[in-house]
Amino acid sequence: MKESQSENRQEVVSLCMELVSKPSVTPKDEGCQQLIATKLRDSGFHIENLSHIDTTNMYATHGSGGPIFCFLGHTDVVSPGELSAWAYSPFDPVIHDGMIYGRGTADMKGGVAAMVMAAKRFVEKNPNHRGKISLMFTSNEEGEFVNGTPHMVSRLLERNEILDYCLIGEPSSSKVLGDTIKIGRRGVLTANVSVYGIQGHVAYPHLGNNPVHNAIPALNELVSHVWDRGNEYFPPTSMQIPNIRSGFGVSNIIPGECFIQINWRFSNEISAEEIKRITDEIFTRHKLNYHIDWEFAGAPFITRTGELLDITKKAVRDICGIEAEGSTAGGTSDGRFIARFEGCQVLELGVISETIHKANECTSAEDLEKLALIYERILEELMV
Repeated sequence: MKESQSENRQEVVSLCMELVSKPSVTPKDEGCQQLIATKLRDSGFHIENLSHIDTTNMYATHGSGGPIFCFLGHTDVVSPGELSAWAYSPFDPVIHDGMIYGRGTADMKGGVAAMVMAAKRFVEKNPNHRGKISLMFTSNEEGEFVNGTPHMVSRLLERNEILDYCLIGEPSSSKVLGDTIKIGRRGVLTANVSVYGIQGHVAYPHLGNNPVHNAIPALNELVSHVWDRGNEYFPPTSMQIPNIRSGFGVSNIIPGECFIQINWRFSNEISAEEIKRITDEIFTRHKLNYHIDWEFAGAPFITRTGELLDITKKAVRDICGIEAEGSTAGGTSDGRFIARFEGCQVLELGVISETIHKANECTSAEDLEKLALIYERILEELMV
């Protein structure tokens, strides 16, 4: 690891750089959680290994009883892509002009480092705090996710360990640290549709049955359908067709099958089951010969009010001097699995998201230390 400025960095920055130096492209962890476990164990945390199949998972706890506060994050990152697009090696983090460059600095090893150091500092100052403080980390958030946070949530539910508060360190900020808190996320539903026809020669269309032609009217109706109009917390449900595949790459064959992938990001004004019902009704009415494999990635969730939101906004105000705004914009997160804990207040607060998944991903070293202070302040308000 290199630094082009001061060698004397804060602990949270040093931990971030150590984590970034480990090439943990999903679902690999490459020793990130082992490093975290060592730091937390030194401060009295109990470390539980909840790894499952191809995914490394850990659950660290300090204290007992309730309430239970959880920091949630992931140690995996997306691929760095084309290395020639990077000014610095993506897994050899560099600090330049106050910015830490490297894959995962923003999404979300910076947030992980801030959560770990905040929890560590807090319990060292407050060893007899009320309730239980926990940290839940997975190595498979960017990938298939099933063996990660959903698995850990199921394990906790089986033993009736119900989270009361969950703060996720995903990069939620827009322009400056703390300007945006994600108070919820839309639901995600995907339909993998196969529409069947009869393969034939394009010169003899009466002997074939083109599934592309058959599907177009139904798709037009789906595209123009108003699923809902959203509400004060969520934008209207959106539907997009990201993939259509058919044919053999030649111009003289009517295809016998057409594959269509449809994705919904839906508000809490509609359910996944209602989306499925409407889609099936449209396809059936257009007399398509079809089959759908549905992929449900999570329902919408929201924390409109509550102690966690009030305290988080106050902590941002105290540390950053700004008023945070609540938002449900963007993609999804593992918060959708935490929503299975009935009554759990779930928020996301992290660094600026501008460079995530890009070449030259970076985050501010100063912002990381401020973020750790915000997290520690939240613990002080909730758990003392």
